[in-house]
Amino acid sequence: MTKKIAFQGEPGAFSHAASNNLFPGEEAIGCVTFEETIAAVQSGRADYAVVPVENSLYGRITDIHHLLPASGLFIIGETYLRVEMNLLGVPGATLDDVKSVQSLSVALGQCRKFISDNGFHTINAVDTAGSAREVAEKADKSVAAIASRFAAEIYGLTVLASNIEDAAHNTTRFLVLSRDKAEAPQGDKVKTTFVFRVRNVPAALYKAMGGFATNGVNMTKLESYMVGGAFTATQFYADIEGHPSDPGVVHAFEELGFFTDQFRILGVYPAAAAK
Repeated sequence: MTKKIAFQGEPGAFSHAASNNLFPGEEAIGCVTFEETIAAVQSGRADYAVVPVENSLYGRITDIHHLLPASGLFIIGETYLRVEMNLLGVPGATLDDVKSVQSLSVALGQCRKFISDNGFHTINAVDTAGSAREVAEKADKSVAAIASRFAAEIYGLTVLASNIEDAAHNTTRFLVLSRDKAEAPQGDKVKTTFVFRVRNVPAALYKAMGGFATNGVNMTKLESYMVGGAFTATQFYADIEGHPSDPGVVHAFEELGFFTDQFRILGVYPAAAAK
């Protein structure tokens, strides 16, 4: 049976490309917002969601860190997508024809040098894939979009220039979300993601983190954010290398428990190789 995969954005978005890489041949469902993407899985309209959580240039995707812990969904996988920006024009257009370039503001910002060198006028849009669709609909040789090759294929556009981003290391990490808990077996390349809140006692966070250091557990991510609109209510989101059943992780979680009043594992999943 064909699986349904929810992603945020229009067909051809980088999230669509990530979901296609993870679930080739399955049905992709575009959603307007991250909330709608998560709700599609919660309601059963989709089997999985593929959502971005962080980018090597711009850091974390804030909405996901707020939405994921309260969603009731589980992380069952991850992938990294190299974000390659391309200038897309209508069939028959050349680089010399282009006067204006349209895309998401973040994408435009990642291609400042290319835009400046060519003297293009910029047009801010909602997203990259939507820009590709609009350029195809306008059929104006003077207007091009900055988007993925995947978007070019979907909307019948021509790649006028490839890899035009300023930074070559632009990579986004995506998570796979499911209604059903599916923990990866113990192995060398497993990640565990969890959230916690520390008790209101002196040096609680310092003491809570000590157990990971003394037990040789590598913490690859630790971020804090406010919850409930209160400056005194801080939740921490963390990734570690290892499985909850690994002896070192067991002891680290035990020590963490002495200094926290809330703790929940969001997922135990195979670690993907960063690109």
